[in-house]
Amino acid sequence: MGHTATAEASSGGLTATEHRLANGLRVVLSEDHLTPVAAVCLWYDVGSRHEVKGRTGLAHLFEHLMFQGSGQVKGSGHADLVQGAGGSFNGTTSFERTNYFETMPAHQLELALWLEADRMGSLLAALDEESMENQRDVVKNERRQRYDNVPYGTAFEKLAALSYPEGHPYHHTPIGSMADLDAATLEDARTFFRTYYAPNNAVLSVVGDIDPAQTLAWVEKYFGSIPSHDGKQPPRDGSLPEIIGEQLREELHEDVPSRALMAAYRLPKDGTRECDAADIALTILGGGESSLLHNRLVRRDQTAAGAGFGMMRLAGAPSLGWLDVQTSSGIEVPEVEATVDEELAAFAERGPTAEEMERAQAQLEREWLDRLGTVAQRADQLCRYAVLFGDPQLALTAVHRVLDITAEEVQAVAKALLRPDNRAVLVYEPISSEVPDESADAAEEAEEEGADQ
Repeated sequence: MGHTATAEASSGGLTATEHRLANGLRVVLSEDHLTPVAAVCLWYDVGSRHEVKGRTGLAHLFEHLMFQGSGQVKGSGHADLVQGAGGSFNGTTSFERTNYFETMPAHQLELALWLEADRMGSLLAALDEESMENQRDVVKNERRQRYDNVPYGTAFEKLAALSYPEGHPYHHTPIGSMADLDAATLEDARTFFRTYYAPNNAVLSVVGDIDPAQTLAWVEKYFGSIPSHDGKQPPRDGSLPEIIGEQLREELHEDVPSRALMAAYRLPKDGTRECDAADIALTILGGGESSLLHNRLVRRDQTAAGAGFGMMRLAGAPSLGWLDVQTSSGIEVPEVEATVDEELAAFAERGPTAEEMERAQAQLEREWLDRLGTVAQRADQLCRYAVLFGDPQLALTAVHRVLDITAEEVQAVAKALLRPDNRAVLVYEPISSEVPDESADAAEEAEEEGADQ
């Protein structure tokens, strides 16, 4: 088993080197000696978009099964060993990937690498009917607690189903359906693991207070003998027309604290200038308390208790612009919807001012710096760009692409896409006033299912 360094790049003093083992595992290392910690992040190129009808939820179920023991680590041993060493860990599932991560004291890095390698290489030795049933029940209970029994909890699931047509790989969200979770067999799970949990379908990043040569030697020692697997099929095509072409609407009468307007706009795929331009547009319109929608609806008109407009970037399908407006007491949804459409149309017509561009780009730059500022999030971003775009170095330069976008590009994407015939809409009408005042950040939770270990 051998490795070769393939590239090195830097941004603001941050560097990353890339290596590949003979079995196909891609490895990204980034030194940072600021604090004596090391982050290990492992992205598998499998998410809910790889699932087929009748077997939804397998990617997320498998994320939970990865914490149920492996060949040399029994039961909850993974959690016990990491926490006993002073580290933290978790795993999440999205449409496009499943990831696992640990942040450890630097001198405990070898332990984290051994644990991840043991799961990748020998999980099937520990996977049995008992652990399958145990985690099936855990996921079903998670679905009840975070979706079915929470105000607005199924909003994202419903908007995804409206935004992406039946049969589209993103039509269903990672949580999966109760019926499919019940139908999944132990053999389904074993086949899923063999197909997707192979070293040539993964990227491992290690960031922090590390010795790169020693780290690479450990990676080679623990991961190098795991065989590759060639049975994976590429995900189904997720491309769609630029515009939905009609406004898709659903009105829901549920136990929610207040009336709400939620909408998903079809936006450009991640990795494009148009996607970056859309991100700036949504930041100006609904990114925080200085945004246009917050100023108009919450401060000026006082017709809404909250108004936000954010973006869920997707690489394999159109991204989604997520609008979320909670109306003030006594205000009907059509009133705030008319105001939203008025603000969006006015913005598309005039384009962003220089001040709005500067503020939005500064906000996105701050978010980018925050993501690269911790070893755990930097490890995650390096994996993200490696898996979704083939190049981890793009993580270190992402902000430069956002800062390069012009006001004309922002106006063009707003005019083309932020229109009523390019959205799916949910209107919530309360059926009871005796409801606790809480709401879920449905989009983020639905798109990224955490193991919550």
